[in-house]
Amino acid sequence: MTALTGRLAANPADLLHDEVLRPQFEREVRHLLPHYVAIERVLVAEYRRMGVLTPEQADDVDALLAGIGPDTLTADPRANLSDVAFAVERHVETRLPRPAPHWHVDRSRNDLQACAQLMFARERLVDLAEGLLGLTTAAHDLAAANLTSPMPGHTHYQAAQVMTPGFYLAAQSGHLLHTGRRLLATYDGIDVCPLGAGAMTGQNLPWDRDRMAHLLGFAGAGRNALTDVASRAWAAEITAELSLFGVATSRFATDLITWAGAGFGFVDLPDELSGISSAMPQKKNFPVLERIRGRTAHLTSCHVDAALGQRGTPYTNLVEVSKEAGVQLYDALDTARSVVRLLTAVLQRLEFRADRMRAACEREYLGGFALATSLTLHAGVPWRQAQVLAGRYVVAALDAGLPPTEPDPALLTRIAAEAGYVVAEPGAFLAEAFDTDRSLRATPTAGSAHPDAVVAELDAQAAEHAALAGQWAARRAGLDRARDIG
Repeated sequence: MTALTGRLAANPADLLHDEVLRPQFEREVRHLLPHYVAIERVLVAEYRRMGVLTPEQADDVDALLAGIGPDTLTADPRANLSDVAFAVERHVETRLPRPAPHWHVDRSRNDLQACAQLMFARERLVDLAEGLLGLTTAAHDLAAANLTSPMPGHTHYQAAQVMTPGFYLAAQSGHLLHTGRRLLATYDGIDVCPLGAGAMTGQNLPWDRDRMAHLLGFAGAGRNALTDVASRAWAAEITAELSLFGVATSRFATDLITWAGAGFGFVDLPDELSGISSAMPQKKNFPVLERIRGRTAHLTSCHVDAALGQRGTPYTNLVEVSKEAGVQLYDALDTARSVVRLLTAVLQRLEFRADRMRAACEREYLGGFALATSLTLHAGVPWRQAQVLAGRYVVAALDAGLPPTEPDPALLTRIAAEAGYVVAEPGAFLAEAFDTDRSLRATPTAGSAHPDAVVAELDAQAAEHAALAGQWAARRAGLDRARDIG
């Protein structure tokens, strides 16, 4: 068997093989092997075009490449240095029915590995985007089904104003669309093929880089050979977007966890998505929500790992950057996919408890802002003083044990008079300010919690969703070209 190197006289040590090479080999077979094979088949097509291989030689090599699968290759420190690229080369070379001495001339593992990693990342990004679109649909549908049930919205952990689940979920589906747009921009920014960059400065044969890029489903070829093999900025960009997605998702999950708690009881999940306490039989827990929030933390840690793995390294091809700095990319994409799947299942089965949400609205003085506005616009009280009068009324009503559903016009009259103001219709002011349903429809502005405004927002989101789905479908079609090689 032909030696792989004349520079080293010994095979990799068992320690190096067990701790580094074999785990790397198995990881690449699991995640990258189909892409390695696709790349090699494109290279064979180029050898044929350039006349480096005869048609018969090219057919022989291509047929052997097409037969490579996960069970074909084995990490062997003596036969292939436990390197996937060398294992593919050995597999073909030892099975050729006739010699093909020019096969693999003018080749480097540097651009091969960079290209395979990028192909994996693009494919998984499209998979994730398709799941994200499904999650967006789930949030959109749940919002549309809960447009008119009032619930308290909170600021600074305190009940603040009346909103609806539909209004809240429209915010979530809007942010998911935002994530989909950012991931699309990330995808388009990394959709350049490194193949043909060689080790770092290009190659000697006249490889048609644009043709190879097209065959592998890329938008185009890389413009700088050094960048093609040295940069793994794309890995940090992907994990950065996943980290941002995780941060926002954790906040939405936190609200669901809060609303599911005994202090609120606003939401419920079916038993098959719920858990129990082993010691307290009265409890119904929702650990799936904790899992979702907990997993979002991994997305940030994966990004930090990707960034720190590259920081302080020279700008060239390095194992430290190409292998170690990118090892968490696999976990980041898997974790993001898991978060999307779990949250989709939750939103598809989540139930809002309209009676409890309304009761919570009616025991809180959520209309203080509206009362101050009425006092200014209809009773001539300057705005800041109107805020003071509204606050004094709420404090006095609470001290008297009066709920918002039992307004006291005389109390408001007295408080206003003490400040030197006359309120002609205090009962009307209080009824309008503290009536839950009126509060929900008191904001006519675009983007507000008014059911009509939420419907308009959901309609706009539906159109954007359709456009975004079409754009991602076009990217999927590009990936399918690479699968059809041969």
